[in-house]
Amino acid sequence: MPPSVPRIPSLSTASVKNRCFHAATNGYHHQEPVPVPAYNYATLLQRSAATADPRLAASLHGALLKPGLLSSDLFLCNHLLIAYFKSRLHRRGLRLLDEMPRRNAVSWSVAIAGLTQGDQPREALALFRRMRLSGCPPNEFALASALNASSFLGATGTGRARQLYAIAVRLGFESNVFLMNAFLAAMVRHGHLADAAQLFDDACVRDIVSWNTLLAGFARHWCEHGWILWRRMVREAVGADGFSFSTVLSGLAARASLSSGLQVHAQLVKSGFGDDVYVGNSLVEMYMKSKCLVDGTRAFNEIRCKDVVSWTEMAAGCLHCGEPAKAIGIFSHMMLDGVMPNSYTFSTAANVCASLTDLNEGRKVHGYVIKLGDDSDVGVSNALIDMYAKCGSVSCAYKVFQSMQQRPVISWTAMIMGFAQNGLAREAVEVFDDMLLKGMTPNYVTLICVLYACSQGGFVDEGWIYFNAMEDKFGVQPREDHYACMVDLLGKADRIEEAEELISRMPFRPGVLVWQALLGASRLHGNEAAGRRAAKHALALEKDDPSTYMLLSNMLAGRYNWDSAGRVRGLMGDTEIMKLPGSSWF
Repeated sequence: MPPSVPRIPSLSTASVKNRCFHAATNGYHHQEPVPVPAYNYATLLQRSAATADPRLAASLHGALLKPGLLSSDLFLCNHLLIAYFKSRLHRRGLRLLDEMPRRNAVSWSVAIAGLTQGDQPREALALFRRMRLSGCPPNEFALASALNASSFLGATGTGRARQLYAIAVRLGFESNVFLMNAFLAAMVRHGHLADAAQLFDDACVRDIVSWNTLLAGFARHWCEHGWILWRRMVREAVGADGFSFSTVLSGLAARASLSSGLQVHAQLVKSGFGDDVYVGNSLVEMYMKSKCLVDGTRAFNEIRCKDVVSWTEMAAGCLHCGEPAKAIGIFSHMMLDGVMPNSYTFSTAANVCASLTDLNEGRKVHGYVIKLGDDSDVGVSNALIDMYAKCGSVSCAYKVFQSMQQRPVISWTAMIMGFAQNGLAREAVEVFDDMLLKGMTPNYVTLICVLYACSQGGFVDEGWIYFNAMEDKFGVQPREDHYACMVDLLGKADRIEEAEELISRMPFRPGVLVWQALLGASRLHGNEAAGRRAAKHALALEKDDPSTYMLLSNMLAGRYNWDSAGRVRGLMGDTEIMKLPGSSWF
């Protein structure tokens, strides 16, 4: 944004303020109105911009037209432009810009910044071109706003950013750190991290924003490089701020790198950022992603002013650490603390209930969602569909699905899987067909789910149709999961030879999952020869996988081949391959 105009001294008394404001916004109340000085209008326009009040901005515009101040006072015009764009009245702001008899660089930069901040990047860049065509040389604020706008464009954004920065260099702004940071942010947002790193290294001047911008890009895409950059910050004694610590901790959380996270934790304590809520939230996330529940809980308890992210991150961490019951307790304490949940909180709570298969708690979560008006959030609805399906209430899952105004592919996929997992294979296939009729294109996971549904229902013909259409019609290359579903489908239908033929025609080496699917089907139909072949291939790929041993042992026992079954189980014991207690692989 352009630099703020020097502060205008306030009027001496509140009564004079009120009288001026009343006169400016309501017009004549006496036969001879008291003229309002221009600087009083500037004060009122600053107030309008600060409060983003569209009605006040429009009223002041009307009041300024009467004495003809706008036609002669560029200073007031620029203030009115700021008020309009801060109030998101973009059309009125652009109309005012067109009607202004004179414009300066501040006028153009205000409008360009307003459009950029108002999520209209293309319009902002078009206005920047108009500014240059008008003969007005852009200032650093117009250039920075245009660079920011270019970062929100698609494939053309990178080229636009390079052109804009070239203009900045030609105008003598090559040493301006403000513009360099804007260009750096554009490169990072477009994923050109190598170019961003080169720009950073070549820069003659850098500040903490420069370091943070590149650090955030690395943390999002190249985690290892983010850690290298952080260590460079420490070596060069760059004064890291709360954003720096939060960013590097989030990057380490994605990598579950506990040893590096401990080093950063020690550094942030020395730097005095231990009380920062954003840093604290990232610290909790880092410990929880590393499955350090005790340390994560300690970090959570040390956050003085916990926000909704703090509580939700803690609950999600408990779920990630295999303690969903503790997550329920976290949500209860959060509500008692008076913290308002957000959509991420509700999605996490639904996932917790799904993990516990606790339908009653899940219904409570759904009730809160409806009460607080988050039932239109797509992510929350998807989590509710998954929760209801895993709790066995597929009818409630379908009601949530039907109530959704927008259904992206992930919603259709969740509903297909929900039906299939609850033994309603025909309904799952019907949802998939309805999805195609609605013009939705299934993705990699959707096709796994529908093939799984066909396997559950024994729909061989439909399965072949969907499988053969994957690449040609849907543009999805079949991978091992898809082949495993087809092998399972054919095997369950006692078409073992057809399943083996499909495996022989795979364009890549079959993995363990495919051979285990064939082994499971062979066990089901007592085809010991095919089962032994499948087990041989599976064990050659992964000899320590207990699932293969158990499937083979159960198949042999089913054929009353007790000696061979015993030898397989003995082999498991000899090689210290253990089945987890209370779990099943078939």
